[in-house]
Amino acid sequence: MNNAAHLDASSSRLHVVLGAGQIGPRVADLLLAQGHRVRLVQRTRRAQGAPSIERPGLTRVYGNITDLAFAEEATRGASVVYDCMNPPYHLWAEQLLPIARGALHGASKAGARLVALDCLYMYGAPDGPMREDSPRAPCSKKGALRVELEALRLSAQRRGDVRVAIGRASDFFGRDVPLSAWGERFYTRALAGKAVECMGDPDMPHAYTYVEDVARGLVTLGEREEAMGHIWHLPTEPAESTRALARRLGRALGLDVKVSRLPRFVLRVAGVFSPFMREVAEMAYQWDVPYVLDDARFRAAFGWSATPVERQVAEVAAWARRKYNIAAASGVPAYR
Repeated sequence: MNNAAHLDASSSRLHVVLGAGQIGPRVADLLLAQGHRVRLVQRTRRAQGAPSIERPGLTRVYGNITDLAFAEEATRGASVVYDCMNPPYHLWAEQLLPIARGALHGASKAGARLVALDCLYMYGAPDGPMREDSPRAPCSKKGALRVELEALRLSAQRRGDVRVAIGRASDFFGRDVPLSAWGERFYTRALAGKAVECMGDPDMPHAYTYVEDVARGLVTLGEREEAMGHIWHLPTEPAESTRALARRLGRALGLDVKVSRLPRFVLRVAGVFSPFMREVAEMAYQWDVPYVLDDARFRAAFGWSATPVERQVAEVAAWARRKYNIAAASGVPAYR
């Protein structure tokens, strides 16, 4: 559905957020709290994992950003465009670059800054902390696509078509992140007394980026002209193991959370029946090596760090207790 016609033409501090999944609505929420007008652009009226943020100052637009005419109309009047779009894994080959081109086209026509959310797949299996200048050494089809995506965006910046900042995050941790290791399946299994699953070694250090910090980081990049033309690793707490983080969350919920390694053959079998799961399997390498993210450049430039892990866990546990009707854990102090 395309309803971009007759959008407000004013360019006064309008921010356009592309994508209404796990991050886009959080970005919109922060911008609304700052008093900005926000246009949230999504492909359909149903966006999995999108929190309800119907508030004054917010408008929603529906359509396909790969339609360049729609992209231009949807971003008209924007001062900043946030590209938070991410199609399902099995559609990356078909959709990833076209939707990025739509975002670039719209931001360019609007004369807006473009802030793009990215992941870490282009680095492949790291042999040390991942930094913004780490070698691009993808070991997956999706990592190779992310290398192409980076080149597409930075080429537009170099040509002067649009000012671009790229913010990269590791796997998400937080409340209401259904498309992550900390989604519905985690709570269903933990509450049933079953071991939660890890795609690789649960004792290997693995960086998880708090979703609230992802959103705040993208907004920070959109506010700062000096962010343009660069790649930034968004604030992320020092890596600890998946088992350690799961146990932290379990303690906050009063649950004894056990973690088991999901055998590779299970992923392969699941992939026979599910195109999405078939694509998940090639990413399991991330839990077989230390997966450590260096965010020093962002912290030095913008002066803030990731939310402390204790607070992250307390906030997620409070949300989970409400959602899953879990009694508050006795003897677990609230974070202060």
